[in-house]
Amino acid sequence: MTKLHVALVLCLCTAVCLVGGCSKKEQQSNKDTTPQPQAKLTIGVSLLTRTHPFYQELEAGLKDAAAANGYELLITAGEFDVARQKDQLQEFIVRKVNAIILAPCDSKSIGTSVKAANDAGIPVFTADIACLAEGVKVVTHVASDNVAGGRLAAQAVARAINGTGKVAIIDHPEVESVIQRVKGFEEEIAKTPGIQIVAKLSGRGVKDQAFRTAEDILQAHPDVTAIFGINDDSALGALAAIEKAGKAGKVMVIGFDAVPEARAAIKAGKIYADVIQKPNEIGRQTIEAVKTYISGGIVLPTVLIPCALFTQQDAN
Repeated sequence: MTKLHVALVLCLCTAVCLVGGCSKKEQQSNKDTTPQPQAKLTIGVSLLTRTHPFYQELEAGLKDAAAANGYELLITAGEFDVARQKDQLQEFIVRKVNAIILAPCDSKSIGTSVKAANDAGIPVFTADIACLAEGVKVVTHVASDNVAGGRLAAQAVARAINGTGKVAIIDHPEVESVIQRVKGFEEEIAKTPGIQIVAKLSGRGVKDQAFRTAEDILQAHPDVTAIFGINDDSALGALAAIEKAGKAGKVMVIGFDAVPEARAAIKAGKIYADVIQKPNEIGRQTIEAVKTYISGGIVLPTVLIPCALFTQQDAN
């Protein structure tokens, strides 16, 4: 092969390489400038229950806000069983969700699962019920202003019994939101010297247990003049016990939530009043907190939604 032939071959090879290189760079350039689809944000949700109207409305608020932002929700509920709820949170951790929204079945016992999520780098948000466990991190808690709601309930009691009489509380002390309600209630009742709290017993937040608790209260304190139920299942259970004891109209009942059955009882004059919440707004604001945090924004540690009082006048 002559020197001329060698030179021609080298030139040809160089040209081929240059064309190939340019083509590769062009492909790479096109690849870099093509928008890539973003992975959908997945949020694990574990509620206290999905059977109660309050949580059904809260869930609707979560779903509406999540849909507006293109988020995927994995919704479960502990149904008052903290062991079951712990399993649900563990499943979220295994699935590596982007965030967890939690309404604890037990505000303290759930702490080990929240800590596990913290260790896995998954941010935790609480809705309606806070986590009271020590040594864990919750980004934001969104709930009703339960202390103020408890005060509203106490004011309703004072009006219902004209500022004098004996009052009982059907409690559920394992749940943080209830602790706050009862705190506000007791602080406000203390401002009326004529009213005495004679009993504070757990009804576990469910109607049948509240019915039995109310029966015990009526038997131990036959002169009780009002019962405060920390939610409407408690209030409706108390109402059933009062009617069974033949004391309808003699023992005033004040509830919390204003679910449809309670509103009907208020309209009929069987329950004096209810503190009303905004569960849909709690759900919406919780998703907004997740959105802000995930995008690097600043979120408040607590977001409180105001309550109001629902009376027979409102029902009519």
